[in-house]
Amino acid sequence: MTQVKQGDTVHIHYTGTLKDGTTFDSSQGRDPLAFQVGAGQIIPGLDAAIPGMAVGDRKTVTVPCEEAYGPVNPEMRQDVPRADIPAEVPVEVGTRLQMQTQSGQPVPVVVVASDDRTVTLDANHPLAGQDLTFDIEVVAIKEAA
Repeated sequence: MTQVKQGDTVHIHYTGTLKDGTTFDSSQGRDPLAFQVGAGQIIPGLDAAIPGMAVGDRKTVTVPCEEAYGPVNPEMRQDVPRADIPAEVPVEVGTRLQMQTQSGQPVPVVVVASDDRTVTLDANHPLAGQDLTFDIEVVAIKEAA
């Protein structure tokens, strides 16, 4: 039976959960996730768990935050004067917004604090600082040429 190795393209079904059991993502009801093993297309901890598996294999993998979206980086939080944000832009805590870098690159942010003078925006990935658990099943393997 063919086992997954670096460079292969695999198709997996997965369910990702947090420590408290909350599901944050799943391929259930969708096409399987396809990616090239070792190409950096998915988080490193999940990528490293796939080699050696075969079609039909299932496993549960816990990926520490350092091998997922990294720890929360305080430098990714920015206080912005409320006066610098247009009045029509909502600034309630939890609101997702998009900013642009000086070079025009879009950066998704979340409002994490807001008062009359200041709005605090967080550009960390929403799953930063979280250890993630994945239930995975390999459904197809296309061997590297």
